[in-house]
Amino acid sequence: MAAATQLAREYELIYILRPTVGPSEARKVADRISGIVDKRGAKLTRVDNWGKRKLAYPIRKNTRGIFVFLRLVGFDGLIAELERNLRNLDDVMRWQTIRLEHLHDLSTLEVDPEEVEFREIETSDDEDEDPTFEESLGMKPRPREESRGGKGKDKDEKAEKSGDESEEKKAEGDASEKSDASEKSDASGEGEKAEAAETSDEDESAEKKKSGEGSSSDEEE
Repeated sequence: MAAATQLAREYELIYILRPTVGPSEARKVADRISGIVDKRGAKLTRVDNWGKRKLAYPIRKNTRGIFVFLRLVGFDGLIAELERNLRNLDDVMRWQTIRLEHLHDLSTLEVDPEEVEFREIETSDDEDEDPTFEESLGMKPRPREESRGGKGKDKDEKAEKSGDESEEKKAEGDASEKSDASEKSDASGEGEKAEAAETSDEDESAEKKKSGEGSSSDEEE
């Protein structure tokens, strides 16, 4: 009778390294994990370096950490041994293990070598440095970033541009009002001229009428 195949369980493990750790220290942690996995007859199926990220809360006075994600398949006792070693490593600040529901046959489980390679961590100078003790207490203001200064400069330029546009619109409105007033003044002057011309015509007609009446009176006499 053939022996029953023992199935291994799948796990996910995330551990956080100190933000100031170097590639050599990170490699020591990776080698320790790989050695335990091989010794326990388990297999790594995925390794992913998430890089430096901001922590939800400070750990050992650090606000950032380097996250490394692992997926592995093994039997009972594997996770306990991994966590015991991670606890004794000073460069590891925190870790978390999740047990998945999937079961695998290790004898037939295939693994892509590129998916389980521990790549060297990359340090970036663009990220913010951890605040000092005085800065965390608000006793010393942190220097403003150039990007923030650029944003403030952009806001000032937008405000100046908006002010210039408002002044231009105001000047256009004043010119329009002056133009309307000038048109009204011209129209009023033309009306007065027309009234004066009508009055002059009426006076001339009255004078002509009077002159005609005088001529008629002389003829009768």
